[in-house]
Amino acid sequence: MGDDSVTIMSWRRGVLALVAGLATGSLVLALAVSTRPGHTRATTLASAFQALVPAPAPAGWSRLPLPNETAVLSYPPTLRRVISDSDAVSAALPGPGGAYLLYLSATPRQGGENLQNWAAYRLRALRAEDASSVREDAAATGLAFSGGTGSCVIDDYVTRIGAHHFEELACLVHGRSGASVIVAAAPAARWAQSRSLLLRAVAAYRVR
Repeated sequence: MGDDSVTIMSWRRGVLALVAGLATGSLVLALAVSTRPGHTRATTLASAFQALVPAPAPAGWSRLPLPNETAVLSYPPTLRRVISDSDAVSAALPGPGGAYLLYLSATPRQGGENLQNWAAYRLRALRAEDASSVREDAAATGLAFSGGTGSCVIDDYVTRIGAHHFEELACLVHGRSGASVIVAAAPAARWAQSRSLLLRAVAAYRVR
């Protein structure tokens, strides 16, 4: 199995967990936005990257270092740690029946993704394994993170299993000791009310 396959399988477990459980301080080098007619989505999505300014996690948040110690994922008290791959860490907000209403995950880079191809790579991975449809809503490169630099994509997709609609912010972040991926996701119907909390978790992501 190649590195790309390992990466896709890792993402697939995170998405299936969701289904089964149903910057002003940044140098933005590129920004692409797709919008629905009649909506102000372009402004909203662009402002999401402007709000992605590195900041320490608030007091009371828990921290999960990656097993390889190249990054630290922080999450709020409303979430709890959940099972993930052996090289990854994840936290989620369970809802009725065990459904994941919010999901955070971090994993080391394992495939051919890089800062330049990140948005296309992420969408290709979703299409290959889990999604019947995928849409890139916005993408940016040259974003500052604590300890490094990253590329991010905001996308929404519909799963093949159950036709569940999710929205996510996924970032590839390079630090001195390696690169890793952080994903913050929620059902599309909850994205608007959850976006600020998920953005804060991504802004608190620290690489080494």
